[in-house]
Amino acid sequence: MSAISFQGVSKTYLTPKGAFSALNDVSFDIRPGEFFGLLGPNGAGKTTLISILAGLTKASAGRVTVNGFDVVSDYASARRALGVVPQELVFDPFFSVREALRFQSGYFGIRNNGDWIDELLEGLGLADKATANMRQLSGGMKRRVLMALALVHKPPVLVLDEPTAGVDVELRQTLWQFVTRLNKNGTAVLLTTHYLEEAEALCARIAMVKKGQLVALEKTSDLLERASASVLRFKLDTPLPDEWVAQARVTGRIVQLPAPNAEAVEKILASIRAAGGIAEQVEIRPADLEDVFLAVMENPS
Repeated sequence: MSAISFQGVSKTYLTPKGAFSALNDVSFDIRPGEFFGLLGPNGAGKTTLISILAGLTKASAGRVTVNGFDVVSDYASARRALGVVPQELVFDPFFSVREALRFQSGYFGIRNNGDWIDELLEGLGLADKATANMRQLSGGMKRRVLMALALVHKPPVLVLDEPTAGVDVELRQTLWQFVTRLNKNGTAVLLTTHYLEEAEALCARIAMVKKGQLVALEKTSDLLERASASVLRFKLDTPLPDEWVAQARVTGRIVQLPAPNAEAVEKILASIRAAGGIAEQVEIRPADLEDVFLAVMENPS
C-alpha cells in the first residue's frame, strides 16, 4: 500500500477564455516512510496536486489515495492520515499557541494529548511561546506553529508546501532536524520547494512537473548521474560574451556554465579574455540538482 497514490489525475478549470488544463494524467506513488520531492516552476501544477490530495479541490479525472483511503469517497479517513503544512501563513489570531494546538487536536477527535503537544513545542523551538497569542509571533514562529498544527494528530503522511520560503537559516535547520527525525521514525514526507539544495539533500526520489504534466520521476542519485558534465563557476565584473549567455546561470557577479571537459573550460575563459573580461575565483564543481532541473525544464525527455 502506498502512502500517497496519484493515478491518472487531471484537473481542468473553465475560464472566460475557455478550458485550462492545470494537470494532465499525472501518476506516481510515494512509498510509506519515503522522503519524496515534488519540483516544478511556478504554475506547473504542484499546488493543484496538493489541493486535490488534501480534499480542497476535486480532480476532473483520476484517483488519489492516502494510506489506501480515497480522498473523495473516504475523505475523513484520508484526512486523518494526512498532515499538511501550507505555503501561506494561515492562523487563528484569537488563541495562544497551546490553545491552537488543543483545538486542532479536537478537530480530529483527540483528547488528553498534552505530552505530544509539549514534544512538538520543544522539538520545534516553540516551548517559550506556548502561551503567546498567535498575533504576537514573527513570521518564522508562525511557520513553526503551522508545522505543529499539521502534526498534532500524528499523521503517517506529511505534506510540506514550500515550508522554508522566506525564513531564516536557524528556522530552516530546526524544521529539517525535526522533519528528518519524523521521517526516520516512519513518517512519509512529500516536499515541494524552490530551494533545490534542500530537495537534493533530503529526498530519496523526485518528481518534476511542467505545465501540468509529469516530466521526470527518478531517484535523486539517478537524476544527478544524468548530469554528467561538470560546471565552471567564476566571478565576472564585465558582461558575459553573447555566445555563452543562453547556457549561463548568472547570480549577481557569479556565472556558472556547463563544462564537460578541459577544452570547454579553456574555450569559455579565452572568450572572456578576448572580450576584455577577467574571470575571478574560478572553480569546477560537479553538476547539482539545479543543473538537472533546468535541463529537464528546458528539454524534458
